Amino acid sequence: MPTRASSGLTVLFFASARQATGTPRLTIEANEGCTLSELANTLVTRYGPQFAAVMESCAVWVNGEPAAADSVLHAGDEVAVLPPVSGG
Repeated sequence: MPTRASSGLTVLFFASARQATGTPRLTIEANEGCTLSELANTLVTRYGPQFAAVMESCAVWVNGEPAAADSVLHAGDEVAVLPPVSGG
């Protein structure tokens, strides 16, 4: 199986996701063609159980559009981790 080239992705964290990671933005190297699910697993491994708990209720968008777990990521993509918003 050929090795996939790696590429830089920007991940933006909002609200409780930002609190769980301690950062609003991350540039991460990921294999070209990796899925959103693979990226999420990498982030959970990196940031631990508090982030994993937050991710369970988050929406994830890629390049300004809602994305499914099996969405394929490409070099330069921007991934946003969006916890639910409560209002009042």
